[in-house]
Amino acid sequence: MRHLLAVFIAIAALAPAAHAVTIDPIPGSLVYPTQPKTKLRKAPVGSIVQHNFYSNGVNYNETYRVLPDRRLKLLNRRPIIRE
Repeated sequence: MRHLLAVFIAIAALAPAAHAVTIDPIPGSLVYPTQPKTKLRKAPVGSIVQHNFYSNGVNYNETYRVLPDRRLKLLNRRPIIRE
């Protein structure tokens, strides 16, 4: 029983790391390396920020989370398809 519990705890501890996917910024992203380094001052920590931009012929929508040090973490990117 102890062995089974230890295995379950180990799997539960590793599961979030196994599903973590890093999204690389592209030109136009707020976190792209050539963008000016600015920090949000008024947005609450943990809040979600949306950003729409045009890059390489495609419109994108990106979702960010405000971190405790006021930087942005890129959570999601999706192309905007208009019909």
